[in-house]
Amino acid sequence: MYTILRIGPFIQAEWNHGNIAAAFEGNGTEYVQWAANMAHSTNIGVPWIMCKQKDAPGTVIPTCNGRNCGDTFVRKDQTKPIFWTENWTAQYRVFGDPPSQRSAEDIAFAVVRFFSKMGTLTNYYMYHGGTNFDRNGAAFVMTRYYDEAPLDEYGLLKEPKWGHLRDMHHALRLSRKGLLWGTPSYIQFSKSLEAWVYEKPDKKFCVAFLTNIHRRMDATVKFRGISYFLPRRSISILPDCRTVNAQHNKRTFHTAKETQEKNAWKMYKEPILKYGQTSVRTQEPQELFEMTKDKTDYVWYSTSFRIDDNDLPIRQDIRPVLQVRSFGHAIHAFVNGKCIGTGHGSKIQGLFQFSKPMDLKPGTNHISILGITVGLHDSGPYLEHRMAGPDKITIQGLNTGTLDLSANGWGHEVSLFGEKKKIYNEEQTAKVQWTDAKSGQPVTWYKRYFDEPYGSDPVSLDMSSMGKGLMWVNGHCLGRYWVSYLSPLGKPSQSVYHVPRAFLKPKDNVLVLFEEQGGKPEDILIMTVKRDNICTFVSEYHTAHSKSWSRQGGHIKTIAEDMRPYASLRCLRKKVISKIIFASFGNPMGMCGNFTAGTCHSPHALPIVEKLCLGKRSCSLPVTSKEYRADVNCSGTTGTLAVQAKCSRRKTKSKPQ
Repeated sequence: MYTILRIGPFIQAEWNHGNIAAAFEGNGTEYVQWAANMAHSTNIGVPWIMCKQKDAPGTVIPTCNGRNCGDTFVRKDQTKPIFWTENWTAQYRVFGDPPSQRSAEDIAFAVVRFFSKMGTLTNYYMYHGGTNFDRNGAAFVMTRYYDEAPLDEYGLLKEPKWGHLRDMHHALRLSRKGLLWGTPSYIQFSKSLEAWVYEKPDKKFCVAFLTNIHRRMDATVKFRGISYFLPRRSISILPDCRTVNAQHNKRTFHTAKETQEKNAWKMYKEPILKYGQTSVRTQEPQELFEMTKDKTDYVWYSTSFRIDDNDLPIRQDIRPVLQVRSFGHAIHAFVNGKCIGTGHGSKIQGLFQFSKPMDLKPGTNHISILGITVGLHDSGPYLEHRMAGPDKITIQGLNTGTLDLSANGWGHEVSLFGEKKKIYNEEQTAKVQWTDAKSGQPVTWYKRYFDEPYGSDPVSLDMSSMGKGLMWVNGHCLGRYWVSYLSPLGKPSQSVYHVPRAFLKPKDNVLVLFEEQGGKPEDILIMTVKRDNICTFVSEYHTAHSKSWSRQGGHIKTIAEDMRPYASLRCLRKKVISKIIFASFGNPMGMCGNFTAGTCHSPHALPIVEKLCLGKRSCSLPVTSKEYRADVNCSGTTGTLAVQAKCSRRKTKSKPQ
């Protein structure tokens, strides 16, 4: 349990207990009551709220977390306002997950729907993506955090999500008087068509939300004597109950020349510890979380045993097999100093079984297991009972049968030798002997020097050539990388990792890696990140831009001469539109970076867009069938313009000699 103090008239108790209360049966309800009483006993003097707690007791305000709280949250107490504390702008992603996106249109629809149904407050989670530096990521959570938010991990605008939400916010602000002081009423036109109206006749405040929740069918409704076209899954905002104000890019990475400069890697092999080299010895392997105490991800587990020739298989094609049952999160197994394999669990299922063949010799053999955590668990019941680390260890395939080593006597060593010596700090690197680097080396430290890439664009590392481990730049831990854990699509969940320029010096930055599995450090790329691909996706059935109106003297007034919808493109950081990658008018489909032309595509769209936009920092594009000479009678046309453009720095002419 912890408390978050926020700027505002409320304090949030972040229990999130509602989704786990069932695990505690009757005690769950008692706990929530105790928590509420404890909060109120502080006499702070402002309201308290509880996330995901529909039956919050007393005056504590229950709130919703999710994607569509306007439809999923049911208010039990009509005297309490409706809060949406976490509006998920993207998927909460862990290592092993495939890419996931939530469209700008879906977020905007959900927000407007929430406010149309008497919602009071919405809070985006997250509005700005980020990075889990150091070892701060929770169990299996990716180092990149909510990168699909309106502002991405690097702080770059993610269009059209950022711009679409900005315009939606403006439309809602124009409706604020009706929402705040109007009396709500509800009109149902049909099963999928409805209206929410907020009106105060004596003050002439009125706002209406006309909604079409059907996912496939457009519709037209008549409201107060006027017909309104409602596209599928859309909400039209009428801030004066008459005027429709609103219905409801791909980033690129560029290899820096500094990648190849000073690309001389050195390595230090982390010692693979035997039983006699460990400092903590017990009969059985100890639990991993208890050993690490969140000070490190790593613990060595080691044991030794003797066998003779009669124990070994007689046939050459049969090899003994090491089997390890582990509660998580991952292990690397070594037999007589040789790595035989890796095993790991997942966010959903921590427990896993490791089974790999190995070579044994007559006499004494040594087994060393590097137990690994990938963060602490962040939610769920009975967190105090969560376990990790190897538990049951056996050797199968011996002539004398199964050899159980679970109580053979185990040595433990918390942390790596390199961690203890802090060799990731430049001033400490001399504490070990570095040699010329070789590829494919497990449990190995690597280092190189590089200069800061030119310019001001964000910097990142492409770690596609590596496996799993930790990264440091100038002693700052960049977090965990795990490229070898592939999603169901056969690709890493994350291969590019953020390097803040605040961590860098102009010259001689030291990059240090601890690689657990083996990789090719010479193929690591130092990248600069650019949001050079920009997109727009607008239909002629949309309304004009939300900033075409303003509220003047209690009335909604137009402040633009042309009230038709238009599409806009704008480059940032003194760049201009250098190329139109895609342009289609008709019924294009897809998202930015993956647009495709539909069956009603007009071939005139590309040259028209090129003429209007190339060489300019920004451009406005008309959105009408006439402008693009499109077939208005084409079956399936949505009258939509989709454009993807590339931004580049304007080329400067060289001065004559």
